Amino acid sequence: MNNLFEELGLKHPLPEGLTQLEITKPTDIQSKVIPMAITNKDIIAKSQTGSGKTLAYLLPLFEKIDVTKREMQAIILAPTHELVMQVYKTITSLVDASGIELKAASVIGETNINRQIEKLKEKPHIIVGTPGRTLELIKRRKLSAHTIKTIVIDEADNLLDSNNIDTIKSIIKTTLKERQLLLFSATISDKTIATAKNFMSEPVVVTSEDKNQVNSNIAHYYFTCDKRDKIEVLRKLVHAINPQKALVFINKSDDIEITTSKLKYHKLSVEGIHGTNIKEHRKKALDDFRNGKIQLLVSSDIAARGLDIKGITHVFNLDLPEHPTNYLHRVGRCGREKEEGLAITIATPNELSLLNKYEKTFNIKIEHKDMYKGKIINCKTK
Repeated sequence: MNNLFEELGLKHPLPEGLTQLEITKPTDIQSKVIPMAITNKDIIAKSQTGSGKTLAYLLPLFEKIDVTKREMQAIILAPTHELVMQVYKTITSLVDASGIELKAASVIGETNINRQIEKLKEKPHIIVGTPGRTLELIKRRKLSAHTIKTIVIDEADNLLDSNNIDTIKSIIKTTLKERQLLLFSATISDKTIATAKNFMSEPVVVTSEDKNQVNSNIAHYYFTCDKRDKIEVLRKLVHAINPQKALVFINKSDDIEITTSKLKYHKLSVEGIHGTNIKEHRKKALDDFRNGKIQLLVSSDIAARGLDIKGITHVFNLDLPEHPTNYLHRVGRCGREKEEGLAITIATPNELSLLNKYEKTFNIKIEHKDMYKGKIINCKTK
């Protein structure tokens, strides 16, 4: 079982199919994009060639498409014949490995359009095509744009330039207003982002960079206790520090409500966000956190994807992430824009090896601290 992909929100049999293809660990861009894309967010993603961006948008499509319906549900636009066929082959490989009865068709210019029309009569779920041929088939009413729920624009910097933008806009206008837009490219200019926002709905901009560096403005502390005492230690730390705005990270989304309830029992000003939140409840929790009405926001790595909240002063790790990159993403949410931040991890003695891993990976020092009469003091040993 491919648990790392399951944690991103992918269900059987996709993780098993990925294992068949010897894909066992999500890349950085996949980890960031997949959970948000599944929830129908509009996304602008920058990720270098070879970083796994094709699967970053294909896997959410596979997860969302209703294969029981004989209708076209997604369009993937790419600038060249070669890229169209590369994406199409990736789809067929994933179909074969997972056993999902999903159909796809490729449509490219300068080839026999009648053969492509015959393929479209089978009502494939995903269309992969060049913009010109795709628009031509829509105008001929051979491609059912009104059933399209997601449009992916690959190599967006190319397809949103002055030579292609009119065609892209024309395709988008033929689809329903509620559709999702996903833009991917190795380079995303400010001009491209500005252009894209004109026809996207509150897009999240996601960047996957090579560098793995922790902001030097962030200090790192850790406290040790038994697992059953973690909530109590957090309560004491919040009273001692009185953080202006803090994120509390746990590992499992399923535990968010339980953790939030325990913290509320201790009279802390806290709310939690998770994938099953009613939209209005999630929005209120985020708005209250942004506006300072609540002090703590509990989240998992998945639920926090795409959050852009200014003024976070502290990050608490109630659970420790297994992978150092998740520690990097968590603590990087404080100490932004040259402000100072403090990342505090509450660990059991058995979890100290993970702290050592973070230190070695990012060349940082995580200081051992303790509490004494409501104040934070140094510890001499680790």
